Amino acid sequence: MARVCTVTGKKPHFGNNVSHANNKTRRRWQPNLQICSFPSEILGKSVAMRLTANGIRTVEHNGGLDAWLISTRDSRLSETALKIKKQLKKAQARIAKAAA
Repeated sequence: MARVCTVTGKKPHFGNNVSHANNKTRRRWQPNLQICSFPSEILGKSVAMRLTANGIRTVEHNGGLDAWLISTRDSRLSETALKIKKQLKKAQARIAKAAA
């Protein structure tokens, strides 16, 4: 599984450890990924996603998972986020049809 945030798209960074003797060895800086579940009012269940701490703050700042997914363009979303957005749209259409 790739170590990539589904919201921000942050990936590992690469560089060198440099010792006092100027020896260089390769290393990676991993993003702060957390598995976080957000409740979805439209779907009626919680959805687990793998996000960075910054991604969690972004979703919560935008009013929760449903509001963030609906307001974000498809080109900025990952594949997993697009699948959830598609489920949200279907559920919204079903709710609107039942109300009419």
